Amino acid sequence: MDGARTVNKTGPDAVIRAFAGEPQNGLVPTDTNEQMGGRMLRALFTGLYEYQADGTAELANAEAVDTTDNKHFTVKLKRDWTFTDGTPVKASNYVRAWNFGANVKNLQKQQDFFAAIDGFEDVAKKGSTVDEMRGLKVIDDYTFTIDLTEPNIDFKLSLGHYPFMPLPDVFFTEGKDKFGQNPIGNGQYKMTQWRHNVQADFVRNNDYKGPKPKNGGLSFVLYATQDAAYADLQSGNLDVMEILPPSAQRSYKKVLGARAMERSTAQTQAFSIPEYLDHFKYDEEGRLRRQAISMSIDRQLIIDKVFFGSRKPALEFTARSIPGWNPNIPGNETVKYNPEKAKQLWAQANAIRPWSGTLPIAYNTDGGHQTWIEAVTNQIKNTLGIEAIGKPYATFKQIRTEVTARSLTSGARTGWQADYPSLLNFLGPQYLSTGSSNDPVYNNPEYDAKIRAAEQVTDPAASNRLANEAQEILLRDMPVVPLWDYFAVGARGEGVQSTLTWNGEADYANTTKE
Repeated sequence: MDGARTVNKTGPDAVIRAFAGEPQNGLVPTDTNEQMGGRMLRALFTGLYEYQADGTAELANAEAVDTTDNKHFTVKLKRDWTFTDGTPVKASNYVRAWNFGANVKNLQKQQDFFAAIDGFEDVAKKGSTVDEMRGLKVIDDYTFTIDLTEPNIDFKLSLGHYPFMPLPDVFFTEGKDKFGQNPIGNGQYKMTQWRHNVQADFVRNNDYKGPKPKNGGLSFVLYATQDAAYADLQSGNLDVMEILPPSAQRSYKKVLGARAMERSTAQTQAFSIPEYLDHFKYDEEGRLRRQAISMSIDRQLIIDKVFFGSRKPALEFTARSIPGWNPNIPGNETVKYNPEKAKQLWAQANAIRPWSGTLPIAYNTDGGHQTWIEAVTNQIKNTLGIEAIGKPYATFKQIRTEVTARSLTSGARTGWQADYPSLLNFLGPQYLSTGSSNDPVYNNPEYDAKIRAAEQVTDPAASNRLANEAQEILLRDMPVVPLWDYFAVGARGEGVQSTLTWNGEADYANTTKE
């Protein structure tokens, strides 16, 4: 890949060459719900809060976010911040951006992140002519207020996530499609060029008012496969990658030595089975089949053979590194290997309606997933006696486009990288009926009610208890088949200093090259 072979400086002006894949669409904060675009947005924009390497949230563009009840908030901005086009970051840039994200006419993928704000339903319902949520009010140039419909224990913590980033005035004049190809942010970096499927180049924003990057810029090199990226890293043509291909798992410690990066992170792997597929509706037959498929998979064996121990078997739908994770949720036998029980459940489903056809599971070949997909489908095939196969897509973008359009005719590999450290960040966007990343098209009013209750209490322990009660419903309905948590393994090049953060990304701004 030509972009990976440019000559780089060392020292404080070094440009760090980082592994990535082509984002699904233009870089608009309210319209991006996948990892490749997300990592770029986090470099380009800074919100009210910034998540540190350990996951703690610290004030960034905000001087203060005050509340006494988790329902009414007053936000005061720092006055000297600007976008990279030189215009000031004002309260209106937040309020207009959030109203744009919530408005049904704009079809934004992250719309649901604004659902807690008073007036969201009026702007989000189909056919609405209302453009602004009544819960957002600009008080002066650097102050705005937020009113929620109910108290929300996670709302303040979520404000560092990129759907809540401000947008400059130019976004609203030139439109999201043009803006998304050359975004103007207020973050640590600014984009200089984006050669699609090749490379996206960022330079340090020297006018940034927060902590300055310790390098001169980032080049996100957009690879077709992880193996190609790993080869470039070993030959000195790539500086950092957050995940290694399965082919490297056995030998990376010997090959990389101290250049290997390891960390338990808030990331999970699963595969979804959309409810619109034949035999997989959320009825008795569908639940039996989903549970049977889950119990036919020996997760630990795949972890040992494919990942050489660098994963942990899923015991629920969130990650071990998140406060409130619980390995003993009632009903979690459905995510444990039990081939005899799996056969019994499959037979019960066949008694309701005989099985026909195959079970394809889609995956993107640029993400290093083929080996484990083949292992999973072979185990399903051997246990249940059905034809289970992998369905390859060349790129992450291609598979996400079909998932979003609800045009996928198979199951699909899915993963989740936490946006902020909370159980509800796993359980809300992915499984609420209105969730912005509800790939399996899951809709259960009982589950929705539990999650909304978990959001509204003020005690974190009570919130986690309600969230885990909601997981009991997921363990029964199985909208996705949880597989494993990540113990992230990445790599850095010769002379490169970098670490992995709480959610598995490289700490780009603090990455250096000598």
